[in-house]
Amino acid sequence: MGLKIVLGMALLRIISGLIELSAAGLMLYFNKVETAFKINACLAIIGPIIMLTVTSLGVVGLAGKIPLSKLVIILCGVALIFTGLLK
Repeated sequence: MGLKIVLGMALLRIISGLIELSAAGLMLYFNKVETAFKINACLAIIGPIIMLTVTSLGVVGLAGKIPLSKLVIILCGVALIFTGLLK
């Protein structure tokens, strides 16, 4: 099961990177600040979703391997990251 989770995490990061590269290409193609700004706004939505999904996969993979107290600390850390991003 660990290999499947790591593979899923890696694939999501590869997809995220491809989205970033595609967005950069679109910014260059359209060559307009307004359009580039809109594309960047879309990336601002996609980035946290990818991070949350990859983190969730990691937590699922660790769930049976680490004590509950450490799992709670990890989840609190993720919550603090999102709190910091939203404030």
